[in-house]
Amino acid sequence: MNPGTPRPRVTAVVVTYNRRDLLVEALDALAAQTRPPDGLIVVDNASGDGTPALVRDRFPHADLLELAVNTGGAGGFAAGIARALDTVPDDESALIWLMDDDTVPEPGALQALLDARDLAPRSPALVASRVVWTDGRDHPMNTPRVKPGASRTELADAAEAGCTPVRSASFVSVLVDAAAVRERGLPVADYFLWNDDFEFTTRLLRGRTGLYCPASVVVHKTGAFGGTDADPGDRFYYEVRNKLWLFTRSRGLGPGERVLYAGSSVRRWARTYARSKDRATLRRGLAAGVRDGVRRRPRPTEEVILAAMRRYDP
Repeated sequence: MNPGTPRPRVTAVVVTYNRRDLLVEALDALAAQTRPPDGLIVVDNASGDGTPALVRDRFPHADLLELAVNTGGAGGFAAGIARALDTVPDDESALIWLMDDDTVPEPGALQALLDARDLAPRSPALVASRVVWTDGRDHPMNTPRVKPGASRTELADAAEAGCTPVRSASFVSVLVDAAAVRERGLPVADYFLWNDDFEFTTRLLRGRTGLYCPASVVVHKTGAFGGTDADPGDRFYYEVRNKLWLFTRSRGLGPGERVLYAGSSVRRWARTYARSKDRATLRRGLAAGVRDGVRRRPRPTEEVILAAMRRYDP
């Protein structure tokens, strides 16, 4: 950071659903940061396990946003980011740190992200953490996509900050620039789950700089270690529908990128199908996903968020 430059305000947004114990661990880790966030928003996706009461009791400083229905990660992050944007003036430097409730950042995670931003010759629209599983292995589910065809200048600039240039990132610990979000828009809430972070970050990064910062480490406490080609079961519907929405309606990808990523998706679906022990479920998900991906379009994000909040009467 240049001398005299105001310290950016950092608001952490954590989305949770029925995982009280993991949420406590995540929020405790946020409080233990060497550079703690300036604000904390917890978005509860209509948990039925007493999560809101726990947050109010143990973390009274948190801004608790309770939704009346489970809007998934897509709706939860859209609502949380919208709340974060409302807390700072348009002309104030602000950053939003996004993570799931099963994400436990190491003590220096946020400081490392901020250091990378300060060292980068060009201000990045986002900086993503290194995500590991509980045994320390890099988690394949959350590895940011390296930017295809990055120029020598982009590679050199990223290396100067101890990073590599990326084209997308996951919602498992990513620090995004509030001004870029105001310009490019919120996550598409109607995605519900899967590909919501990919669509949002590719849209945020089109024509902009994104960095992967290995010095910032978080532990993603998923139930199992695996990548995106693991058998998704009924959730395959969302993978297919959302990818069709992404390739046909999103502004995140250019024409060449659509072809590249569509081909990659089809190859991954084929591997998933070949390895599956329940192919009938995948076939049903494929058929329904193609039908809804072609015939329907995502509802406006503001409509989804307002509907979830209007149904909540504190």
